[in-house]
Amino acid sequence: MMKADMTIYAEKTDFGRDVSISMAMSSGDGSGKELVANPITFSEGDDCCASYEPCLRLSIKNAQKLMDQLWSCGLRPTEGSGSAGSLAATERHLKDMQNIAKGLLKKEGVEV
Repeated sequence: MMKADMTIYAEKTDFGRDVSISMAMSSGDGSGKELVANPITFSEGDDCCASYEPCLRLSIKNAQKLMDQLWSCGLRPTEGSGSAGSLAATERHLKDMQNIAKGLLKKEGVEV
């Protein structure tokens, strides 16, 4: 199995109803050519409960790239209320509210 660094793109398509994902990686032979991923096809299986080989396997680094691309398309985890991005946004909002409150208190002559 080839462990290569991938280029991963995700973009909203069909007026935001779908996300298209494209992947490419270096051919590894020094030619500078890229290998481009083809569309996934499905075939009938014998047993719905059987264990199948994965159709795609990514390194953690490349899986993170995919996640970052999906994030940039506006997708968030279903239960993402405690995610780092959500927490950072809440912290920025809190800092803004503190600055507004301090400004109003100073305007009224209260030392802060």
